[in-house]
Amino acid sequence: MKKIVSIIMVLSLMVLAACSMDSGLTDDKKEKKDSMKGVKVGVSISTLNNPFFVSLKDGIEKEAEEKGMKVTVVDAQDDTAKQISGIEDLILQKVDVLLVNPTDSAAISSAVKDANDAGIPVITIDRSSDEGDIETFIASDNVAGGEMAAEYLVKELGEKAKVVELEGVSGASATRERGKGFHNIADKQLEVLTSQTAEFDRTKGLNVMENILQGNKDIQAVFAHNDEMALGAIEAIKAAGKDIIVVGFDGNDDALKAVENGELKATIAQQPALIGEEAVNAAEKILKGDKVDDTISVPLKLVTKE
Repeated sequence: MKKIVSIIMVLSLMVLAACSMDSGLTDDKKEKKDSMKGVKVGVSISTLNNPFFVSLKDGIEKEAEEKGMKVTVVDAQDDTAKQISGIEDLILQKVDVLLVNPTDSAAISSAVKDANDAGIPVITIDRSSDEGDIETFIASDNVAGGEMAAEYLVKELGEKAKVVELEGVSGASATRERGKGFHNIADKQLEVLTSQTAEFDRTKGLNVMENILQGNKDIQAVFAHNDEMALGAIEAIKAAGKDIIVVGFDGNDDALKAVENGELKATIAQQPALIGEEAVNAAEKILKGDKVDDTISVPLKLVTKE
């Protein structure tokens, strides 16, 4: 009987010790910071070959510098494998918080989970992650923006106008959401001749639009999921000698100039620098132990020459 009691006592002590060890790990992962000075912020950007994401990065760096944070930025160059590798490097560097602008919302999930396992809080910006624990998602309301674009085309051209849609990167949440918003209106009030991806890229926007023009003679308008594709489409339209309205999305500097000179009819303007600032502010709150909303929306506006 004494042996049985002794065994039970030993097992109990082992369980208590294990619980104590688990508790310590959990506390380490959720350690609160009183000051942001020296906090390491890891940033993974889908591509810095797009002015929108350069502005987003600049907004992050400016706000972080003011708070005394140290920022490390990795450029995925629109390559999912490269982005996952870059995030793994940031995890190994033991950053305190991770800001991720995914190239592909589904494919990035594994890297987000790895950050979760390492106890690093993750914030997604402009595009979300399909899986993994995200502290908050900061972006414009892409669905509303897509609706704004379609409503503008209905207003300018009337119902049943023949339009083309240039889609972004397949798998990106922004592509899905902007497309969803656009089709919420367009499927009822416009005639969408074709929807084709140009992967958010200006050169691909030009090439895809050239091909579309060869097979569709009565196009009245183009809605592009970002300004880069819209500007590429404009070059193809000019070369073909066509008079076609083009509406973009983002409000980058080149697009705003194109609106001003009358080449781009309109753009649904985001505020990328503000998105970056909001991401850093959210990171500060999270690291201090404060609560943040699951989604933080940054306002959009329709920009036209008028």
